[in-house]
Amino acid sequence: METTDTGDLVKVKTAGPDVDGIVVEVLKSSKVVVAVIDRVKGPVLRTVPEDALAERAEPGADDRALQLLVRRSSHASRGTARGGSGSGLSGRAGHTRAAMHRTTGK
Repeated sequence: METTDTGDLVKVKTAGPDVDGIVVEVLKSSKVVVAVIDRVKGPVLRTVPEDALAERAEPGADDRALQLLVRRSSHASRGTARGGSGSGLSGRAGHTRAAMHRTTGK
């Protein structure tokens, strides 16, 4: 594939058979987060190299479950790491200042 965008339908090349997937996020350093169906766990997110993807035109049987996974997890993949807010605020409401010095009781 030349370029990948969020929401693209792709085939992911694996050691076994190729699996259908949906691109969730394009990361730096030629990595892509893709929603795929795991045989044991069901719909999951996987990070794969961009060259392991091939374009697909036809929707697959598992696309509905993959789209629901993308919708549920889309807020977590954007913004800063560990769920912090992206607006420069600290991620912990109610703890806006450092604690004051505590005396030893002299």
